Amino acid sequence: VQLVESGGGLVQAGGSRTLSCSASETIFGFNVMGWYRQAPGKQREEVASIFSSGPRKYADFVRGRFTISRENAENTVYLQMNSLKSEDTAVYYCNLRWSGREYWGQGTQVTVSS
Repeated sequence: VQLVESGGGLVQAGGSRTLSCSASETIFGFNVMGWYRQAPGKQREEVASIFSSGPRKYADFVRGRFTISRENAENTVYLQMNSLKSEDTAVYYCNLRWSGREYWGQGTQVTVSS
């Protein structure tokens, strides 16, 4: 399965951005899609995840600002980011956990200017 992210770019602090990630194959059954990020000099960290059955999980540092959603028919997961801060600057990676395997996208850069 290949994951292709889009939507990254430069945004001003306080602004919004939506990331998209599409899978190259039809995803069925139990699975979890999510977003991680990695800032320069820091470890990759989980941002948000959404289960195929619907429940969502958010990191404390984005709760209330970011919203994860998915369109199962399109094998796509979204990350709506609002009230962006300079500390949100990072490469954002799409992640899929399915059938005992884990897949990663190539990453998309989000830069928040203050």
